Amino acid sequence: MSGFFIAVFFNRCFYQTLMSSNQFSLLRQRRFGPFFWTQFLGAFNDNVFKTALLTILTYDALSWTAMDVGLLNNLIPGLFILPFVLFSATAGQFAEKFEKSRLTRYVKVLEICIMAVAGFGWMTHNLWLLVAAIVGMGLHSTLFGPVKYAYLPQQLKAEELIGGNGVIEMGTFVGILLGEVLGAVLVVQKPWGLALVASATFGVAVLGWLASLRIPLTPASDPDLKISANPFAEMARNLRFSRGNRPVFLAMLGNSWFWFYGAILLAQFPLFAKAYLHGDHNVFVLLLTAFSLGIGIGSLSCERLSGRKIEIGLVPFGAIGLSIFAVDLYFAGSGYTNTTPVGIYGFVAQHGSLRILFDCVLIGLFGGFYVVPLFALIQTRCDRKHLSRTIAGMNILNALFMVAAALLAMLMLGAGLNIPQIFLATAILNALVAAYIFSLVPEFLMRFLAWLLIHTVYRVHSFGTEHLPRHGAAVLVCNHVSYLDALVIMAVSPRPIRFVMDHAIFTFPVLSWLFRAARAIPIAPAREDEQVLARAYDEIADALRDGDLVCIFPEGKLTRDGAIDAFRNGIARIVEQTPAPVIPMALRGLWGGLFSRSRHNPFERAFRGGPFSRLELAVGAPIAPEYATPALLQQKVGELRGDSK
Repeated sequence: MSGFFIAVFFNRCFYQTLMSSNQFSLLRQRRFGPFFWTQFLGAFNDNVFKTALLTILTYDALSWTAMDVGLLNNLIPGLFILPFVLFSATAGQFAEKFEKSRLTRYVKVLEICIMAVAGFGWMTHNLWLLVAAIVGMGLHSTLFGPVKYAYLPQQLKAEELIGGNGVIEMGTFVGILLGEVLGAVLVVQKPWGLALVASATFGVAVLGWLASLRIPLTPASDPDLKISANPFAEMARNLRFSRGNRPVFLAMLGNSWFWFYGAILLAQFPLFAKAYLHGDHNVFVLLLTAFSLGIGIGSLSCERLSGRKIEIGLVPFGAIGLSIFAVDLYFAGSGYTNTTPVGIYGFVAQHGSLRILFDCVLIGLFGGFYVVPLFALIQTRCDRKHLSRTIAGMNILNALFMVAAALLAMLMLGAGLNIPQIFLATAILNALVAAYIFSLVPEFLMRFLAWLLIHTVYRVHSFGTEHLPRHGAAVLVCNHVSYLDALVIMAVSPRPIRFVMDHAIFTFPVLSWLFRAARAIPIAPAREDEQVLARAYDEIADALRDGDLVCIFPEGKLTRDGAIDAFRNGIARIVEQTPAPVIPMALRGLWGGLFSRSRHNPFERAFRGGPFSRLELAVGAPIAPEYATPALLQQKVGELRGDSK
């Protein structure tokens, strides 16, 4: 029953996202549509070709080679991504130096040539010619990757960038996965399967080139850049530059880990379908289709679930789901008892088959939740002047992680692990890596707690959030109603916030490490600790000079009766020391709840308002620092709150 509600919830999100015009209306515009179809067809074609080769080697290996099939299933994806390791840094330089529409067309011509060579390999049963084409298509994707993400900021408005990126990400994943499905279907069609694959991949390459002819002129971002003759030195420079921005670099590592995880799981699907599920190639296609459906819904639902802002709180949610459902896939695969060969209908009729398909869908869905916000974080927080080279650096890491995934999968197979055990080992590794990354960047966990709060216990509605600046410093002031105030504000803000909090709570055992990692600023009244107070003002000033958002509750304590207490003079000292716009905000609906200081019975407070009780955050227009007196700010916050507590 719980699975039914999950399916209904996410299908609703998918439908509502699809119906929203702010993202998908871009497809009708020349500045976006031709580029989208060019990149979609490229990702699609890569995977039609690669999956067709893996499928034919799995189900008709003796006609091609005497090598071990499990080895080839992990070696071929490794060869495909080898050019990413060797040439991503150079590709990033090309994307900065050359006009992007012309560079895209050259890459598409290269794809046509590679598919012509591959067609000859298909028709002559020349495995090593096809392997060479695999490396060639990897080179094609390597050259196009940095262009793809450097193009968007030049053609889209700032408010369109997140939606455009979301559609591109969806198109990339769906292209990859639909290509895998079509490649697996075409190649086994007797007797024309090989000819169908050869003609289809060549035709799709031509379609991609035709789409690229419509891409508008997109000038080079750094035409005077000198291309380094040493790709390895440039690779090291790219990674060093990326490491300078710690949140971006850790997000790059998290993104690369997703490709590691996916590379191991998807590489096992052909043999899993054949040797463990005893299915024909159609069962393998069904597994890919389930995964494709999940990742498509997950990727498109991110905008809806995040409130149309970058919500990195979805990343831990995605990581949890990736581990849970990979573990369940281990149990589902191990408990599958059928031993007779089956097609799709025979497989679906088997006990345990629906559980396997459900796990594949949910792994894909949570994968979308995990990777899409990570990519958006990288694009919005890195230096725009080095965007192409940052993306190239991430592609290098992705490639290294995927090579490592292929090697690890081969080692696990060589050590005697079966396919379900590989699923289990990958799930455990994912949990360990996710825990490590989130311990390094607690902002992910804080945002996850905030996101979880407003999507389970409460329904949060916000007003005036356009007043929150996308860039630059500002001081946020808000009434203080409950212990959850900071989480609610954090959930609504599109940017990280540094909260000023009572030093006694800041040093609370167990939670102290989280507050420190979240870069909260402890403060104390002068009568309690003048040194802590002075340090707090200095740290607030440093944060504002660095362009951060700083949130302070000027009442200095939680309200005991729901009314707004007098604002203290600390806010005046802050803006006098470091002038910055001051933005008044008001929380409504938290008073009387379990986490407020209401005098009602705690049991009563726990159920006040029932499940999904409504909260509101109203944001007012910025006030210039010279006018931001405590009295005026208290008046503005009171007006925003109104009669509601």
